[in-house]
Amino acid sequence: MSSSSEASPGNWITGSYTGDSNGVRITIATFVGVAWYNVLELIVLIFLTFKRYEGCYFWSMLISSVGIIPYSVGYLMKFFALTTATWLPISLLTVGWWAMVTGQSFVLYSRLHLVVENQRILRAVKGMIIMNIFFLHVPTTVLTFDSNYSGTYASVSGYDVMEKLQLTGFCVQEVIISSLYMWETNRMLKLNPDRGSRKTIMQLLAVNVSCVLMDIALMIIEFMNFYIYQTTLKATLYSIKLKLEIAVLGKLVNIAHQHLWQSSSRVGRGRYPSFVDPSQITPNLNNPDFTHSDSLPTSSGSKGRATGFEAIDYEEP
Repeated sequence: MSSSSEASPGNWITGSYTGDSNGVRITIATFVGVAWYNVLELIVLIFLTFKRYEGCYFWSMLISSVGIIPYSVGYLMKFFALTTATWLPISLLTVGWWAMVTGQSFVLYSRLHLVVENQRILRAVKGMIIMNIFFLHVPTTVLTFDSNYSGTYASVSGYDVMEKLQLTGFCVQEVIISSLYMWETNRMLKLNPDRGSRKTIMQLLAVNVSCVLMDIALMIIEFMNFYIYQTTLKATLYSIKLKLEIAVLGKLVNIAHQHLWQSSSRVGRGRYPSFVDPSQITPNLNNPDFTHSDSLPTSSGSKGRATGFEAIDYEEP
């Protein structure tokens, strides 16, 4: 498995696992099983967390979560040779990969305006995600189908190179977006003297650092030529990152709410940061864009409804 010829991405994308190691089979099945469990939990959490089923954040979260299923099923069918129809697992894993990876990037982008006020940065991030669809998704997809149907040395070698390029590209993309969160939350940390809020901000930083480390781990596994592990572990890690998104959302909105009032006191009465719609500032707690269940823990560790949603116009920037 560790040899470059056997572990080559091109080798696995054009064939199934031919070894006799039960450990490899159990590892693959475990990664896929954990990913499926997380997806089912995510779907339930999404529909319980959001009050209105609309907007970029809701749809990107839902599509990215659901995309994990065809992605992992496709690789499961491919590696275990569960079908003789070549097009079926390749189509499933490709559709799932598009939805899972770019969906995750749009999840990060769709809540970025809660901490970043600069519209140029927001537009640049959106442009980067869209460009990488054409620069990374499209070439990889073409080489995936070509290497499976033609099987030529050029197409398989091309896929081998492109696989590493696209993984690196998407890793850099998510690191850039996560770095923006870390930069801005660190700025909020310096401006907020409240001990409880500082603890919450530190948790936000820890979540974003964890997501970056997961991406780096996938890259290390890929460049070590453990392709069969990288592709199945990716589904598990993306499901974990999405669960962290659900956990961090309420905390992020609370911090943005507190940062709003500190910012408004500096910019003047009646003026607000660009990511806030003043018409949405109301004490009516029955009119949030979305809310957590009463059973979800608050930042203090006790159970109760998350506060601060009424002050945030959580719409696509």
